[in-house]
Amino acid sequence: MLIASSLVLLMIPALGLFEAGLLRKKNTVSVFMQIFFGLAILSVMWFTFGFSLSFGPDTGVGLVGNMDWIFLKNVPYDSGLHYAPTIPGVLFAKFQMMFATITPLLLTGAIAERMKFSAYVLFIVAWSGLIYYPLVHWVWGGGWLEKMGVVDFAGGIVIHTSAGMGALAAALALGRRLNYGPSIMIPHSIPLAVLGSSLLWLGWFGFNAGSALASGSLAGNTIINTHIASSVSALIWVGLSWMKTGKPSVIAAINGAIAGLAGITPASGYVSVEHAFVIGIAIGIVSYLGVIFFKEKLHIDDALDVSSVHGVAGIVGALAIGVFASSAINPAGPNGLLFGNPHQLLVQAIGVGVAGVMGFFGTYAILKVLDVLIGIRVSPKVEEAGLDIEEHAERAYSDEDEFGKM
Repeated sequence: MLIASSLVLLMIPALGLFEAGLLRKKNTVSVFMQIFFGLAILSVMWFTFGFSLSFGPDTGVGLVGNMDWIFLKNVPYDSGLHYAPTIPGVLFAKFQMMFATITPLLLTGAIAERMKFSAYVLFIVAWSGLIYYPLVHWVWGGGWLEKMGVVDFAGGIVIHTSAGMGALAAALALGRRLNYGPSIMIPHSIPLAVLGSSLLWLGWFGFNAGSALASGSLAGNTIINTHIASSVSALIWVGLSWMKTGKPSVIAAINGAIAGLAGITPASGYVSVEHAFVIGIAIGIVSYLGVIFFKEKLHIDDALDVSSVHGVAGIVGALAIGVFASSAINPAGPNGLLFGNPHQLLVQAIGVGVAGVMGFFGTYAILKVLDVLIGIRVSPKVEEAGLDIEEHAERAYSDEDEFGKM
């Protein structure tokens, strides 16, 4: 679990590399500042009150935990939590801290290149407190969705559905970038993006397999499911992109891999590897079509397609539990439709619906309130010059002549 927690931490700078590489270089510093400042402030929030609200003793109505565990007070240093009886309670809190930090940071891919840093800080703080912490409690912390039977092994509902639908709302609330179109969508460093995606793939093994909370057969099954689904989804994205454009694309490959990782996350600990293969195919097809629908049909400027790569993929994987889950794989989990329990599909759909509604409408409301209070978007002048120099007075690269051209 110590290694798994460290692998999930690795995913946070990896996310910065992935996003920065796919954006224009005049906004590289901005991306990394959002990522690293977010890591710090969200970690402190989790320590002070987030863990208690998410996993603390229920207040009695299944909506939120109480404040008994603020500053991790009374959280046992040995194996005293019923959520994680085989590991120290503080280690479980640390593992979940990594989830609580990376989830809001996924939204940086949707708001890239146009959001004020001050508004961003208030946004991720409010998003965590009003959307993420309640969802965690509802699904993982003994709340009402968990009592209903909703399951989510490593975050397809709690993390990817909520963040993905939040990304869609954020893109709508912020509006399109200046000169929106193919000319501003040219990545400044594909190698940087490939490196970031590779490290994300590595870190995801800790993300998913670590959710087994033990090194054993369940973790082993989870890690092979994670790898196969990602590989299949990458192949699907490359194939569909190749048919569409006539050229095989490495950007399609890395986006497809990330979609596969996100999509298999909720089901990874409940399904067999052959079913993970099938789920990976579905994730690849549906998430790729989601990009075309949102970006090319609706012209929504979700800069890095978070709504599809994470949101749509997470929804597919969460619903797949209702079809493919088997208690033979995970005795603590449910059976799905193929194993005699069609009701689980309905239960999963309710969980997905709640997270999607919370993510979309909650995000939109938070941003609209912030827009009234302080404004959320930089001026056209700042956006044109780039957020790096205008918002942070720093450049990612020293070649000044080239800086202003990208």
